[in-house]
Amino acid sequence: MNLELAKKSVIITGGASNIGRGIVLAFAEEGANITLADIDETQAGLVAELALKKGASDVQVVKTDVTDLEQVKAMVAKAESSFGGVDVLVNNVGWDDLMFFTQTTPELWQKLIAINFMSNLNCTHSVLEVMLRNKTKGSIVSLSSDASRQGEAREAVYGALKAGINSLMKSIAKENGRFGIRCNAVCPGVTIPEEDDDVGSNSMWSVKDAMFTEEQFEMIAKALPLKKVGRPDDLAKAVLFMSSNAASGHVTGQILSVSGGYSMIG
Repeated sequence: MNLELAKKSVIITGGASNIGRGIVLAFAEEGANITLADIDETQAGLVAELALKKGASDVQVVKTDVTDLEQVKAMVAKAESSFGGVDVLVNNVGWDDLMFFTQTTPELWQKLIAINFMSNLNCTHSVLEVMLRNKTKGSIVSLSSDASRQGEAREAVYGALKAGINSLMKSIAKENGRFGIRCNAVCPGVTIPEEDDDVGSNSMWSVKDAMFTEEQFEMIAKALPLKKVGRPDDLAKAVLFMSSNAASGHVTGQILSVSGGYSMIG
């Protein structure tokens, strides 16, 4: 099926590592014009080079701290000036530090809020302004988490913020559907890089065993109905589907779990 994403202007935040990297490369294979927004300019540059080899129409790296609204506005303006507008926004940036809620501090809460929620507000608001001004029938896809759907130990704050993303996407979908703008969320479960080189120094996966040990990965896989943990390509395919008006033009305000069956919520 032709997803009709060739030459589309696509912004992907946090596109330098793991899931974001996989999403960039998936859009590249569809021939999109990609704005890769990431704080890690070096790692993003490596991904951009690979994306061009895989067929991207064009790729620009814009170093962006998505928790800073002014930097986000400048990045979105660069996407519009370079590619004539914005057709797709993928809010991929996210971060967590696994620990029990009683071990967390107010300083950690603020960091989690900024990275996981404020970044989404900044990017969504800025892109909506462009889509509405240009009368673009666009798509906004936010990466959430299955921790938002059924709760998870050691992810209390992160899961709560991702639940907020789910609600935000539903509300924005209701407000902007009349303009042909679709908003959806994709919820990963545990999703690990294919190779160690697929992540940059800022990624929460950059330190081996910092998130989970190999033994824990095996235990997680055994507990899932599909008996395997996720890989970036699994999420990238779902994001492509949600981004494509040709494939999902009648889908909006939905929360899609891509987690090997970790959550099964009707």
